[in-house]
Amino acid sequence: MIKRFSIIVALLFTVLTAAQEGTSSPYSYYGIGLTKFKGTVENQSMGGLMVFSDSIHVNLRNPASYGKLKLTTFAVGGSHQRSQLNSGNDNESSSTTSFDYLAIGIPTGKLNFGLGLIPYTSVGYRILDVNNETSNRFTGRGGMNKVYLTTAYAFSDNLSLGVDLNYNFGNIQNNFTVFQDQIQFGTRQINRTDFSGFNLNFGVDYQGKLNDKLRFHTAAVYSPQMDINTEGMRSTVPVIFNPEGVDNIPFGYQVTTTNLPESKMSLPAQLSLGAGLGAQNKWFLGAEYVNIQAADYNLNSGLSNLDHRYEAAAQYRIGGYYVPQYNSLTSYLKRVVYRAGLRYEETGLYLNNEGINEFGISFGIGLPAGTNFSNANIGLEYGQRGTTNSGLIKENFFKLSLSLSLNEKWFVQSRFD
Repeated sequence: MIKRFSIIVALLFTVLTAAQEGTSSPYSYYGIGLTKFKGTVENQSMGGLMVFSDSIHVNLRNPASYGKLKLTTFAVGGSHQRSQLNSGNDNESSSTTSFDYLAIGIPTGKLNFGLGLIPYTSVGYRILDVNNETSNRFTGRGGMNKVYLTTAYAFSDNLSLGVDLNYNFGNIQNNFTVFQDQIQFGTRQINRTDFSGFNLNFGVDYQGKLNDKLRFHTAAVYSPQMDINTEGMRSTVPVIFNPEGVDNIPFGYQVTTTNLPESKMSLPAQLSLGAGLGAQNKWFLGAEYVNIQAADYNLNSGLSNLDHRYEAAAQYRIGGYYVPQYNSLTSYLKRVVYRAGLRYEETGLYLNNEGINEFGISFGIGLPAGTNFSNANIGLEYGQRGTTNSGLIKENFFKLSLSLSLNEKWFVQSRFD
């Protein structure tokens, strides 16, 4: 067991040291970037539902779900996304590949535990604005990550409660470069913000029988508003234009750096409510509503010249799964899990009085792999974000996600004859 745990810790630190840009969206320019989906490929393939939980999968969206685990469960996932950006006049394409989560759930009886790493937000954009006299270039990268520790207690087979303690860390870097006609040098300004701090999630999960076949599922997760620390740095330097996008500092000039005062940033309160019906090991259909007090965001990159603000955000999800025959001994395909879902999200971000909303439709399959109900999962999602109104950009994206969910029995008492 110690050897296995050492491998997990090594993987965590390997991922922590690997920098990545998990998005290429111009909308990641605002606030602390685009919020990454907090959930497994299994969740995402059902429209992002958090209401369903079982004994062999970790559910990253609800800490109470860990109370249902009967086997030690390792989960790791990643994705590749290709996007098409349309401004009404021009089209561009981009692609990103990212790590999505690394998690472990450890059952010890009624009191279970979880540990993992999840990217929380992601920043990655490159914007060029050229007019008759001025050329402006905006670039950004970085994001915020969460390392979490979960504790969940199962009061019975039907009811469990849980709490996540999250440590948030990371940084975002926004670069602004401007060149003007008839001026030899341009100016580059770099704003960097580092984050650190804790927040909490509280969850409840209840499952009850309606009759011999049907089960009722309901769940709720609440995240209170909490402040984390921010440290900023701003640097300015003259640069020489390079058409390839890499600007050189003229010989003899030095970067001027200013350390900004430490401050606080609010992570907004969030409430998720979900309910569903299903037949155990056969099918499930659920729906979910999420309310996010996004107006609590108070971080500004300092580079925006667009009218933008945050208001309360909402998410609506519906999805489920179907298994032909989970214990079939003659047909592998009958043991495959088939998943599908829909989601609609009001992000709370308004640009030029236009709300930036998202839509997604997802499909997925869970493939049995090895013993102890381990499985590999494949998810596909097609989605849209934004609008071409008011000179904005509409994104169409296609996302392919892959994950492994591996189960083992730990804490088995040794017996001797």
